[in-house]
Amino acid sequence: MEQQAIIDSICRATVGTFQTMLSLDAEPGPPRSETSCPSVQDGVMSFVSLDGAWEGTGVMTCSAAVACRFSAAFLMMPDVPAMNEEVLDCVGELTNMIIGNFKTDAERLLGPLTLGVPTVIYGKNFMSRSMGGNAWLIMPFQCGTDVFEIQIALRPAREGPKLGRHAALAAV
Repeated sequence: MEQQAIIDSICRATVGTFQTMLSLDAEPGPPRSETSCPSVQDGVMSFVSLDGAWEGTGVMTCSAAVACRFSAAFLMMPDVPAMNEEVLDCVGELTNMIIGNFKTDAERLLGPLTLGVPTVIYGKNFMSRSMGGNAWLIMPFQCGTDVFEIQIALRPAREGPKLGRHAALAAV
């Protein structure tokens, strides 16, 4: 998939999700590519897998304070003062919506894709490791004074198209 098409799709998915679900404006910054997997110094990282004729991962990263502010907006609360399970659930759901919207848009070029269940990690000084070894497209966004990133790694599937879990069960 062409890099500019991925960038445009990530921007549409992120800006649309933030406007619709949080009533917040997210402004994209300049994209960059990295070969190292996502890492966090102090904050939250949420992963969602993509699978099909293409495979990969979508990631959202932000600080704990930003995650709390986004969760307050998502839950329509005045404040979420500290990291808790609700905040982790909100970040996972935001990631699921953004990467899900990206997936729907990307399917026009890549064919059918399935979306995994979000996994959310919170802590200090941790890094991830992808066995795929592919490059990451990193899109920074600014929402007021808050900064967060959406990261996507995609590559053609090594074994060709795969059936999603539900499709595989239906085939039995």
